[in-house]
Amino acid sequence: MKAEIIAVGSELLTPDRIDTNSLFLTEELNKLGIEVLRKTIVGDRRELLAEAFRDALNRVPVVIASGGLGPTEDDLTRETLADLLGRRLKRNDDVVHAIEARFRSFKRDMPAVNLRQAMVPEGAEVLENPRGTAPGLWLEDKGRSIALLPGPPRELKPLFLEQVLPRLQRCASRVRMFQRELRITGLGESHVEERIRPIYTRYKEVHTTILAVPGEIQIHLRTWTDQGAHAQSTLDEIVRSFELALGDRIFAHSGVSLEEVVAQLLTDNRGTIAAAESCTGGLLAERLTRIPGSSTYFLGGAVCYSNELKTAWADVPPEMIASKGAVSSEVAMALAEGIRRRVGSTLGVGITGIAGPGGGSEEKPVGTVYLALASSTGIKERLVHLPGDRDGIRFYASQLALDMVRMHYLYSVNPPSRW
Repeated sequence: MKAEIIAVGSELLTPDRIDTNSLFLTEELNKLGIEVLRKTIVGDRRELLAEAFRDALNRVPVVIASGGLGPTEDDLTRETLADLLGRRLKRNDDVVHAIEARFRSFKRDMPAVNLRQAMVPEGAEVLENPRGTAPGLWLEDKGRSIALLPGPPRELKPLFLEQVLPRLQRCASRVRMFQRELRITGLGESHVEERIRPIYTRYKEVHTTILAVPGEIQIHLRTWTDQGAHAQSTLDEIVRSFELALGDRIFAHSGVSLEEVVAQLLTDNRGTIAAAESCTGGLLAERLTRIPGSSTYFLGGAVCYSNELKTAWADVPPEMIASKGAVSSEVAMALAEGIRRRVGSTLGVGITGIAGPGGGSEEKPVGTVYLALASSTGIKERLVHLPGDRDGIRFYASQLALDMVRMHYLYSVNPPSRW
């Protein structure tokens, strides 16, 4: 079964408001086996709203709309759809009483303008909304189902789950969406495509999407079918082939972040970590500590921006900084080993570089970053030249540092389980 979503509201066409309702609705519809073919955002203009509803109803049997059910003159969803379907609007006294009761609970009188929210198209079912004054509406017309939902997410979500979802379940087919997600780091989008294209193009029934997001590439595999066992087997087969093509560049088989993977590795191996950061300004520590329970593996860190504090907090010899430069492999390694010894952690990470936009040179341009990982068995270091602006360079550097920890456990200690 196919569906479309219409988000109503001129505010959604500005940079001030994001349409999060459509993300929620898409997820819930997909769970039912209903594929969302299109999402449309429409401002508060009757002719454009009518066009959006008309086109959607000509394409799909299920249309979900959010917004435009308020009491003001620019709330046009009810009136527009009623006109389009040739249905009169009638005042529903039960809705009036519900709105009046809500205002009384706040010890206020109901403004007359709220009577607009009690106007219901003929044949529509009222979906009670105890969290707001705008009720939802459910309409059926010529084999098509239409749900009109209030715009505020705190009202829309429970209303959909409690009242729209059961109605859709009655008419949903046995077709379901089956999916897999792989996350890759250390390879660019084009390199990933080059490696896996000969594989995924053999499976016409599976839709493959490759997404580039900061610091990683995501591969999404989706197929719609009522043959669940066959779908799972096919997806497993594709994933196994991707694993051969991408090897250790795959860090997750689900929607988890690299810091979550590293946190689990540290926990499973009873490891601890500390960081001495320069150009990343504490970003690595922030990412490691955003995971609940991080106190079990993250002991502490230092943002050693100045040369003096590299010495004071991580024991980097001042003569090393003077001879090799603050941005060097020697200093990165000294930072990693110095912070590890200072705090007594299993692992120490050192990061130093030039995030820009200034400070670069011909020898060490902006984007030059040295990373090091220290453990009881020695120190590993890496030089990278990262593209992008200051924020991008800092994030990519923290991502590479996390990946060094992942690779340490992948090859030096215990192999991880699959995430």
